[in-house]
Amino acid sequence: MNLNFEEMFIGDLNFTFAFEIIIRTLIMFSMVLLVLRMAGKKGVRQLSLFEVAIIIALGSAAGDPMFNKDYSILTSVVVFGAIIALYRLITMLASKSEKFERIIEGDPLYVIEDGEFVLVDDISHTFAKDEFFAEMRQASIEHLGQIKTAILETNGNISFYYFPDDEVKYGLPIQPKVYEKKSEQVKAKGIFACTYCGSTEELEPGTSECTRCRQKEWVKAINTTRLT
Repeated sequence: MNLNFEEMFIGDLNFTFAFEIIIRTLIMFSMVLLVLRMAGKKGVRQLSLFEVAIIIALGSAAGDPMFNKDYSILTSVVVFGAIIALYRLITMLASKSEKFERIIEGDPLYVIEDGEFVLVDDISHTFAKDEFFAEMRQASIEHLGQIKTAILETNGNISFYYFPDDEVKYGLPIQPKVYEKKSEQVKAKGIFACTYCGSTEELEPGTSECTRCRQKEWVKAINTTRLT
């Protein structure tokens, strides 16, 4: 089997069109940045699902004219104009109607209340536990018992509200080396946290079922205060 590397990497590309691709790319990329600046956003973490969809649409409109002779830049400008107009219309409607805003943006999701995971159906669980634990560790959180409330905002950020030090409860540890010691077998009497819902119970040696979520996997609970 003979590979034609010239055809693979160059094909029918000529250097004149290669220079044109560079110009097209600079123009379209600048237009995307301009539109994002007009949206008033400063980072990806500030984007809602609706705004992510807008960015995907912009990327699609900008991508083809960068390298395809059959797509003119003016065509993409028209698409950009339509996207901006739609964005402005929807944001205006959302500012005037909370119900419409909830339809577009969604609702904040309570993830933790009173040191335990909120039990919701699987469809509502849109976050990965490992990613959520990483967010908590970055906020200097060691276990769930330190958290009074945690809310997953519509833009993907997480808002944490903490217990005062004198009200910190026993909670599910989230440090990897501690959490990985989870087991269905309790070897010694103590206070343990359910790895699924975060509920804590005093258990005797053996196998126990969580009275809150009916799961059977436990890890030794801790009640250390936050390091600030």
